[in-house]
Amino acid sequence: MSNQNGIQVIGAVSEGFEQALTQEALEFVAGLHREFNPTREALLKKRVERQAEFDAGALPDFLKDTGDARSGDWKVAATPDDLQQRWAEITGPVERKMMINA
Repeated sequence: MSNQNGIQVIGAVSEGFEQALTQEALEFVAGLHREFNPTREALLKKRVERQAEFDAGALPDFLKDTGDARSGDWKVAATPDDLQQRWAEITGPVERKMMINA
C-alpha cells in the first residue's frame, strides 16, 4: 500500500488498518522520517564505528567534557536523619507486589 507522498506500507493489512494508519498518521511518520533520518543514520554509523573500536580492544571511558566534574572538589550532601534507618514491614505474603510496595 502506498500513497502520493511516497509512503509505502509493507506487510499484511489487517482489519482496522485504516483506523490506525490514517493518511494524517502516515504523513506524520513520513515527516518524522524525513526530518530525523539523517541523524538516525549518523548515530547508527557512529555505533558501528564505536563497536569496531571496542572489538579492537578499546575500553569505554568517561567523556572528556565531564572531566572537571570528576576532578572537582565536591561532595554529595549528607543523608538526612529521617532516612538513616528505613524500615519496611511486610504484612502479607511475600509476593512480588508486596515486595515492590514495601
